[in-house]
Amino acid sequence: MKLDILAFGAHPDDVELSCGGTIAKEVANGKKVGIVDLTRGELGTRGSAEIRDQEALNAGKILGVSIRENLNFADGFFINDKKHQLAIIEVIRKYQPEIILCNAIKDRHIDHGKGSKLVSDACFLSGLIKIVTKVQDVVQKPWRPKQVYHYIQWKNIEPELVVDISGYIDKKMDAVLAYKSQFFNASSDEPETPITSKNFTDSINYRSRDLGRIVGVDNAEGFTVERYVAVNSLFDIK
Repeated sequence: MKLDILAFGAHPDDVELSCGGTIAKEVANGKKVGIVDLTRGELGTRGSAEIRDQEALNAGKILGVSIRENLNFADGFFINDKKHQLAIIEVIRKYQPEIILCNAIKDRHIDHGKGSKLVSDACFLSGLIKIVTKVQDVVQKPWRPKQVYHYIQWKNIEPELVVDISGYIDKKMDAVLAYKSQFFNASSDEPETPITSKNFTDSINYRSRDLGRIVGVDNAEGFTVERYVAVNSLFDIK
């Protein structure tokens, strides 16, 4: 299956938190979108890998993605090396996305920056004909996405590209809150973390509203880019 957009996240919930509205909007516009999680989030303070597996499937269904896979890299300990790059190259060549979305280039969690660089490097390498990958003994064709965009996570990084997600914030929040084990729950007796406060859950909404305010829409999500964004006309800019 060829995808229009393939979103990578170091952990289940990274994608929903950061670009869930963009994905929901593109799916509604008829685009085929997939999500690939690098790890199962097994080092997360709350819940378990098995619980997050099911939560990820539920969140993907809410967003309407065509596929969701997990590469089962080691949470906290995966590195940017040949083994991990090849695993991502295989996925990129399998789905041949035009656009890749991936983690923030620098963030609070060490896996976010690592995942960002790993996916970005794999996108370039995936286009090299002399790197040979096989799936079920069939040699894959080289494929390099046209664009790689990095979504914004914990840190308020200045966006270089903003997507209007007005009308899709509710679906984004539904997808985020599918991770019931991870976020605010007044009755939970599990340890508190920076993402389990009500303020954090509220921030998902108010950050999108504030970015929307700046660009003149109700809600928005921001991204950083690896190369200049080109338009055919100045009038293409909203």
